Amino acid sequence: MDRWAGKVALVTGASAGVGAVTVETLVREGLTVVGVARRVENVEKLGEKLKGAKGKLWAKKCDVTKEEEILEVVEWIKKTLGGIDVLINNAGMAYFASISDGDTEGFRRVLDVNVLAVAILTREAIRSMKARQVDGHIININSVLGHEVPDVSDKYSLYPSSKYAVTAMTEVTRKELIKANTKIKVTSISPSLIKTEFLAAATNEAVAKAVYNQRPALNPEDVANAIVYALGTPAHVQVCELVLRTAGAL
Repeated sequence: MDRWAGKVALVTGASAGVGAVTVETLVREGLTVVGVARRVENVEKLGEKLKGAKGKLWAKKCDVTKEEEILEVVEWIKKTLGGIDVLINNAGMAYFASISDGDTEGFRRVLDVNVLAVAILTREAIRSMKARQVDGHIININSVLGHEVPDVSDKYSLYPSSKYAVTAMTEVTRKELIKANTKIKVTSISPSLIKTEFLAAATNEAVAKAVYNQRPALNPEDVANAIVYALGTPAHVQVCELVLRTAGAL
């Protein structure tokens, strides 16, 4: 990880869960991290905790469903910090309903956050990396549901579809970068259930508690450690897909 010291990482969904732990981990590894979220006050509180760490945290307010806000952050990074070296596409959401009964707004928001925002941020990061001729790294926080749809629920709505899109987008991006003769890496990390506030936000506290009582779950730190692993590989090694499951779980 020494080669990333002082480099700039943009982390989306940085206010809680995997995003917050990733921000903390990367700052402690010596990176300059721009943590973006709608609840920017949570990222700012994290910054207080990280005073004295090897790296530095900048908190920026951004709703990734709004392209203009993404572009404003990217431009701020260019002017203030030089550009993006690492992008962690972590922001995501779920909308629990059946496709036959779900509402269009729920469908649209899942696609806006989980697919379109990832594409826009990836495009902007690659442009920044190419302009400065840096060997950057893009990491997409995917899901095991981006590879299989278990027959356990009829309420997934477009969440698996959005994550299948991330799987395909990661591979399309990888091949584009090879054809463009760059050394920019792109990685998909696909965890199973993680114990964060994500599920409660999509349903409610009671549902989330019941699920976690019934099923083993990963911790946010497990995903952050996987990110560090992918980033820390030698220049000639690219982790294309990393699947994380709790030990012993199907």
